Amino acid sequence: MRKIAVFASGNGSNFQAIVDAIRDGRIPATCELLICDKPNAKVLERAKRANIPAFVFDINNYENKEAFERAILDKLREYEVEFIALAGYMRLIGPTLLEAYENKIVNIHPSLLPAFPGLDAIGQALRAGVKVTGVTIHYVDSGMDTGPIIAQKAIELSDDETEESLAEKIHALEHQLYPETLAKLLGGNA
Repeated sequence: MRKIAVFASGNGSNFQAIVDAIRDGRIPATCELLICDKPNAKVLERAKRANIPAFVFDINNYENKEAFERAILDKLREYEVEFIALAGYMRLIGPTLLEAYENKIVNIHPSLLPAFPGLDAIGQALRAGVKVTGVTIHYVDSGMDTGPIIAQKAIELSDDETEESLAEKIHALEHQLYPETLAKLLGGNA
């Protein structure tokens, strides 16, 4: 069983999908820790209900990115974390974590990368008028959504698609694809 940590900044629906898949035996891992940069994020409630410890930090309490990433790294080592899944973590990962967890950090993004990287990928897709978008899981590198692609799944947009309806479709796809992909990466068979 691999020991993983999930990094999240918001609602935590992908965190929940991962935790549920671990509890159902679909991902051969244990979720040891949640890392969160928002003290009021809903994901913290999810972690508490799942009895998963959380490390919450405020970047304003640190001198720079390296300092808060060193604090995160200390926590990851304390919990013997081997692998990291980003699930709506709204910060770029810096060299401190990238070097310590080379090829062991993955992210999920709500578009078919390389299209629509960064914030508001769903809105970007709608404004561009695309007929197909989807979800990408990729390794994390120093860029924004630029790491090697692991898995992608596409969905078609309807003619009357709204941001809300597309977000719902994307989330449903994420909650299926992310656990499946993590299971494969960690040696399971979701």
